[in-house]
Amino acid sequence: MNLLEKLYTLIIFLAIIIGISIGQIERIQANAETFIVPLLVVMLYITFLQIPFEEIKKSFKNITFTYTSITMNFVWTPAFAWLLAMVWLGDIPALYIGFIMLMVTPCTDWYLIFTVIAKGNVALSTAILPLNLTLQFVLLPIYLLIFSGTSGVVEPWVLFESILTVLFIPFVLAVLTKFLLKNNEQVRDHLISNLSMFPIIFLSLAIVAMFASQGQLLLDNLNLMWQITIPILLFFMINFFISQTVGKFMRFPYPDRVSLSLTTLARNSPIALAIAMTAFPDQPLIALTLVIGPLLELPILAIISQVLLLISKYKNI
Repeated sequence: MNLLEKLYTLIIFLAIIIGISIGQIERIQANAETFIVPLLVVMLYITFLQIPFEEIKKSFKNITFTYTSITMNFVWTPAFAWLLAMVWLGDIPALYIGFIMLMVTPCTDWYLIFTVIAKGNVALSTAILPLNLTLQFVLLPIYLLIFSGTSGVVEPWVLFESILTVLFIPFVLAVLTKFLLKNNEQVRDHLISNLSMFPIIFLSLAIVAMFASQGQLLLDNLNLMWQITIPILLFFMINFFISQTVGKFMRFPYPDRVSLSLTTLARNSPIALAIAMTAFPDQPLIALTLVIGPLLELPILAIISQVLLLISKYKNI
């Protein structure tokens, strides 16, 4: 875990404060929005470069774990997220959609850090990573249309255009880059290793730009922050219990249960945020929900990692 990853929550919080502050300058507020999409496209291009898509086939070597993980992430979790959203956020469509977007996108990067800390099966977690990304790439628009299509906020063609811009284009560019460098693994590995810190930097700059243009909205809706916090906390607590129960039922050893829990809990807020900023530019509360997510998620995952270690130590699992 490099320094930027350790300070991720603080960096996002500072990005919000900086964005709100400089957004008080009228010229910056008027022009900040134009920087959001380019910054997100670059962030996702670099992120996709680091995803080992060629390793997808390895995830199927442990068929039981792979199918269990897919069921948890792409069947149970969307249904559970929809239930929480209906109960807690049904009267505020923007928060409802933002919460759905956050919870149906499993993480494809930092959950590996917490898997290492909790002494989970890192190889297994790594193998499932590109499969998770591929499935959420395909299924996110479907989830949005199913769970939010009647809200009046989601327009299918706008959504697909957004996904084409912020996901498909950087994805294709990353694949082409890897293809061009396939005969020079040393250069490719050196490039990827040196780019690891940049997604956080570009995401933070995009958050600065977003809050510079829409920061007043946060100040006007501080009361909504508590409303979105409750279902997020419930999601993590209940899903931790369920993932551990499922892991025991499937008779997974402790390292595999750690991997199952963390891939079920960790969410991919950068991808969801990128789509929200482009598909719903007139609904900034959606993006705001996706910024709050990681502020809570990373401290929670750190605590859960320590809880998993205690389970291993004191119950001889």
